[in-house]
Amino acid sequence: MVGAGDDKMGGDPVLCDRSEGRRIRSPWGPHAAGEREAMRYAMGVTAAFALAAAVGVTSLPSGPAETIPSAESSGAADVALAAAPGRSNAGPSPAQFQRTFTVPYDGKFTFTRIRYSSGRSRRGWGGSAWNHDYPMADLNMQTMLNEFTAVRATEADVGSNVYELEDDGIFQHPILYISEPGTWGITPEGAANLREYLLKGGFLIFDDFEEDQWYNMADQVAQALPEGTWVEIGPEHPIFNTFFYVENIYVPHPLVRVTPSYRVIFEDNDPSERVMVLANHNSDLAEYWEYAAQGYFPVDPTNDAFRLGINYIVYGLTR
Repeated sequence: MVGAGDDKMGGDPVLCDRSEGRRIRSPWGPHAAGEREAMRYAMGVTAAFALAAAVGVTSLPSGPAETIPSAESSGAADVALAAAPGRSNAGPSPAQFQRTFTVPYDGKFTFTRIRYSSGRSRRGWGGSAWNHDYPMADLNMQTMLNEFTAVRATEADVGSNVYELEDDGIFQHPILYISEPGTWGITPEGAANLREYLLKGGFLIFDDFEEDQWYNMADQVAQALPEGTWVEIGPEHPIFNTFFYVENIYVPHPLVRVTPSYRVIFEDNDPSERVMVLANHNSDLAEYWEYAAQGYFPVDPTNDAFRLGINYIVYGLTR
């Protein structure tokens, strides 16, 4: 995968050079077979348990013993951040990050969310939808990447990124995430930047929108990629098993009774090429990510929501 970075801005990796339009290979290559298997084995720890250990939560909801393994049997004690010297058991607080929109670029993967203005959200006129599940969903995903993969992700207590599409800073980050695109509005400048970003190798993920909210999202994307054709994909596509095996990719929406589907735009509209844009329609994976440590949702879909998110990120970093 080629990402989106400007070599004049410093740091490693450089993922694409805006000045000459060159596509540069990402330093994150596919995992070696042995390392891959080790990471798959590590996912035997449930996401809820591992994340709770990482951010210092000391209790989880009761449930069948096999769904919440002990630290001794899972190896979680070896990686729990809460056990590290000098770590606070309190974990990151949402208030701690509410004014932090970017973190210093240092070459690590940082979850990058797009902020936008919306005329109407599910919360009423004038509300913002871009920040649904922010910041904990983003920070928890960074934690899980560090726990279970060889991707070097920014630590949760440092923060995550929020950019507008108009900001050239997006070109330093190979994957962008947009929440609730049913209320998203794109500007001409943002559309031009997004088009350049995607054509240079960037990867865009949409999440948390349902039913006829599809049409607004597709209209906005068409302003950046008018030639793009949406194609529905299923479990056979490699994006769903890039790193973890997911038995059932159709993770139920945690709050709305809808049937999930996955639609993409391929590079050059060619299914043999990379996915440039992925839409999780009738889905809200980030809701599971946000509340994993609290155990608000069942363990199995929470695990699968993390597996899908990690698969997307590893796919984006290696294509």
